[in-house]
Amino acid sequence: MSVPAFLNHVLNFAAPALFLSLLMAAMARFVFRRPALTGFWRQAAINFAAGLAVLAIGLGYFGRDGAMGTYAALVLVCGTSQWWLSGGLRR
Repeated sequence: MSVPAFLNHVLNFAAPALFLSLLMAAMARFVFRRPALTGFWRQAAINFAAGLAVLAIGLGYFGRDGAMGTYAALVLVCGTSQWWLSGGLRR
């Protein structure tokens, strides 16, 4: 596999986690009334790391990328992470 093909595969693997992490961090300002405990980029980075971990676990469990169970777990974990980062335990 060539280097550009490898980079294409890696970027396409990480794209759902990146998009969801940025979307969650951006929408948290409108959904939660209290300000977040951390800044935008820190929230996005934590959600991205959690999302990548879920995608890697899903790849190992299902043996292929793109399983709907993996994407459901990605949304659940990123949503829970964003709730926690927005002070969900303080309420």
